[in-house]
Order: sequence, then structure tokens, then C-alpha cells
Amino acid sequence: MNWLSLLGLEQWAARMRVAAIEGAIAAEDRMELALLEWQEQKRRLFQMMVLAVIAIGLTVVSLVMVSMAVLVHFWDTPHRATTGWLIAAVWVVGWIVALATLMRTAKDAGQGFALTRQELAHDWRAIKERL
Repeated sequence: MNWLSLLGLEQWAARMRVAAIEGAIAAEDRMELALLEWQEQKRRLFQMMVLAVIAIGLTVVSLVMVSMAVLVHFWDTPHRATTGWLIAAVWVVGWIVALATLMRTAKDAGQGFALTRQELAHDWRAIKERL
């Protein structure tokens, strides 16, 4: 004897099975999307790190050489001290700009998994509408 059929719950149970299957498929799709985005985020962060190390190294060498050239150029003049302070000021301004750029980049990197978050928000809205 089929109690679900007698109680009129057979259709409800069938709908629940279908919903559970669809939910499992959707969860699997979302996990695949999150994995793909995580791989993309890792690749982007690694690339950014390598480029940052290269850029920092080249920048430091270049700026030290330019600073030395300017200081040597003004060495036998009465403006030697002023030149030294101006070079130091330029280095400080460069440091401030680099720090601000780094902070902005770090803030932008915090926006990862945008597609996954958007898809999960869409799913959550759809679930709330059905309830």
C-alpha cells in the first residue's frame, strides 16, 4: 500500500525530489564557477606579485642612479645641500604615490569572486520568491 498516494503527497514528494536534484546540480555549478574564479584570482595575484617585484627592483635602481647623477652634477656648486634635500623629497613623494597605488590595488583585489557572489545572490532571490 502506497501511503504517499493515499495521503495525496505523492506529487509533493516528486516535486521535492526534483527540487533537491536541481538544487544539487545548481550547487555543483556554483562550486565549479567558484573554483574557476579562484584559479583566475590566483593567476592574477601571482602575475601582479611578479610584476610588482620586477617593477620595484627596476624602479629602485633607476631612481638611485638618477639621484646620484643629479647629486654629482651639483656637487661643486653652492646648491649641493638644496639638491640633496630635493632628491630626498622626490623619493618621499614617490614612496607616498607607490603606497597609495598599492592600497588601491589591494582594495581592487578584494573584489574577487564577483560572478559567484552575483550568481548566489540571484539564486537566493529566486528561492525567496518561491517561498
